[in-house]
Amino acid sequence: MYFPTRILSKTSPTRIKKNCQLKLPAMEIKVENDNESSQEICEQDVPLLVNKNLPEVERNLIQQAISQTFESTAHLANLLPTGSVLAFQLLSPIFTNQGECDTVSRSLTAGLVALCGLSCILLSFTDSFKDQKGNICYGFATFRGLWIIDGSVTLPPEIAAKYKLKFIDFVHALMSILVFAAIALFDENVVNCFYPAPSAGTKEVLTALPVGIGVACSMLFVVFPTKRHGIGFPVTNS
Repeated sequence: MYFPTRILSKTSPTRIKKNCQLKLPAMEIKVENDNESSQEICEQDVPLLVNKNLPEVERNLIQQAISQTFESTAHLANLLPTGSVLAFQLLSPIFTNQGECDTVSRSLTAGLVALCGLSCILLSFTDSFKDQKGNICYGFATFRGLWIIDGSVTLPPEIAAKYKLKFIDFVHALMSILVFAAIALFDENVVNCFYPAPSAGTKEVLTALPVGIGVACSMLFVVFPTKRHGIGFPVTNS
C-alpha cells in the first residue's frame, strides 16, 4: 500500500506545471497554423478574374457609327477653351456679386467675358514642340511660321513651314469663342447680371441658344479637327 503512494510523490506539482507550459506554445502555434491554412483555403476558393476570349462579332453600320462618334468626341477635350473657362468660372461669382449686379459689377463682368473670350481666340493660334533637349517651347503661329515666345530656339525654314497659319485656324478660333459664349450663357450669375428680369421669349432664347451653339460647334470640331498643341494642351514628340 505504501509503494503507489511513493510513486505519486515523485511527480511533483512543479513538474506537472512545466509540462503544461511546454505544451501550450505548441498548441498556440497549431492554432495559428490552422488559421493560416484555413485562410489559404478560403483564398483559393475565390476565383480570380480571368480575361475571357470572346468571339469576334461583326458590328453593323449603326454600331460602327456610334463607336466612331465616341472616338471622335475625345478630340473635343483638346479643342475647348478649358483654361479660359476655368478662370471665368472662378471669377464670375466675384465679379457678378452672385448675380446681383450694379453698374460697376456689370462693367467688370463685361470686361471679364471679353478678356476670357479674347484668350480663347489667342490660344487657338498657339502651338508647341519639343527641342532636342526635351524642353517644351511655345509660340504663336504666323504666316511665316512659328514665333517662339521666349526666343530661345530658332526653327529651320522647312520645319517652321509646318506651323504656318491656315484657314482652319481661324475657323477653330471662331468656334472656340462661340463655345465660350455658350458656356457664359449657361452661367446664372452672368445671365442675372445682364438680364435681371427677362421676358418669356428671352428665357427661351437664353435656354436654347447655348445648346444649339454647343451641338453645332461640337460637330464642326469633330469634322475639322486641329493638329495644334497650344498652351495647356498635350505636346507631341515632334
